[in-house]
Amino acid sequence: MTVTTQPPAGPAPAVPDPALPARPARPGTVRRLARRVHLRTVPARIRAMALVSVVAVGALFGAAAWAIGNARDGLETIGHDAGPQVVATGDLFFALNDMDAQVANVLLLGRDHDLGRGRDASLRLYEQRRTEANQALLQAAQLAGDDRTEQRTVRAVLDGLGQYERLAAQAMQLDQQRAHPAGPPSEEALALYRQATDLMKVKLLPQAYNLTLESGSIVRRTYETEHSSLAAGRLWVLGAGLAVVVVLVAVQVYLTRRFRRLLNPALALATLGTVVLTALVAGLVGAQADRLRTAKEDGFDSVLALSRARAIGNSAYADESRYLLDPVRRDTYEQVYFDKSQSILYLDAERTKSLTDYHTNLDGAVNSYRSEPRVTFLGFFGDQARAARPGSAEAAAVAQVLDRYRAFQHKDRSVREMVTSGQPGQALTLHLNAQEFTRYDAALVDLARMHRATFDDAIRRGDRGLRGWNAALPAASAVLVVLILLGVRPRLAEYR
Repeated sequence: MTVTTQPPAGPAPAVPDPALPARPARPGTVRRLARRVHLRTVPARIRAMALVSVVAVGALFGAAAWAIGNARDGLETIGHDAGPQVVATGDLFFALNDMDAQVANVLLLGRDHDLGRGRDASLRLYEQRRTEANQALLQAAQLAGDDRTEQRTVRAVLDGLGQYERLAAQAMQLDQQRAHPAGPPSEEALALYRQATDLMKVKLLPQAYNLTLESGSIVRRTYETEHSSLAAGRLWVLGAGLAVVVVLVAVQVYLTRRFRRLLNPALALATLGTVVLTALVAGLVGAQADRLRTAKEDGFDSVLALSRARAIGNSAYADESRYLLDPVRRDTYEQVYFDKSQSILYLDAERTKSLTDYHTNLDGAVNSYRSEPRVTFLGFFGDQARAARPGSAEAAAVAQVLDRYRAFQHKDRSVREMVTSGQPGQALTLHLNAQEFTRYDAALVDLARMHRATFDDAIRRGDRGLRGWNAALPAASAVLVVLILLGVRPRLAEYR
């Protein structure tokens, strides 16, 4: 007989659900970490607020470093790299123009070597301008870097310059062999010079100007990018600094209420330090933006514009030489001279339709600026006159340039009147006595130097303002973090 044993009555044992994984026992370290993270405890809240404060200080450091870095990049590009090189390449246009002007003077002098500055002086100046042109092209090639368009332009100017020098040398050599009195040279020499000057006007000068424009676009792009970044960086610094102050004040209020203490010295110092650091960095970034604007708009732009005006004025004076040198093209050179004069100082087109009108109306425009002052003209000089503050040294320098430009134009009118009245010899002698043009050119150089001094001063003050911030900013941020940790450490110690 089989005996069956029954289990005692009672509840059935729980059977684990195979679908649910067994939860392992939590180690003690994990349990302690969970208690610390849990924000319902006072120590956890203090640690969380300290962490938020440190993160906010890190954000302030990042915003300040970014803004200061943008200021440094802008000053480096405009003040030490592309800016000076672009100004140098701007001188290329002047050097090329003056090379052609000196060739025309040499051909005009003939065997009368002592007229004006003399044949030897004109040849020396020609060689000097050729050296300056080659140096400017080397700087342009360095600035071009990997830009293939600019590299092609530089190579094209170099090739064209070599061709021009050969034609000019042939013309001057032939002119020396065919000794003639002062005035137009032989037809053979004149034909060679026509080829040379046409090459200069049609190919070399436009390419040189394009090179300056292409290089100047680097400065303009850098300025626009960095100046807007500085404005944004200043706002980010102010926002990050405000966030740090709000967090630190919140921590201070919490500790005051919780622990019945009026003030936490370390946190108070951290708050004050944040305010000071934010104010210093925001002020620095704002000042750097102003210095960058001054360097670009009051310095760089004016220097480049005056360099261009000087080159065009020199070319206009050379057109006066060509007017005397080549009677066949006399009307063409007079119109070109008029167009260049209008680009330098533009008078109302309705009342100024010829060079004769220009000579007549110029006195009124200059007198109105000196007496009122009221700017009634445009062009390069119109821009300078409008930018100059009345009563300033710059306004006085502009007035001097205008006076000497007017004297130069008066002399040009006298030269043309002599030619028209059948006195080409007297006109040539008056033209080669370049006193008025020399004085005008010197005044223009003085005005350009004034703007260059403004440029250099703005860059120098910008560099001086950034000095030391590579070390000061990380050190100040580290001090703020240490003060925050020192401020919360005694309160956390009370719970150990």
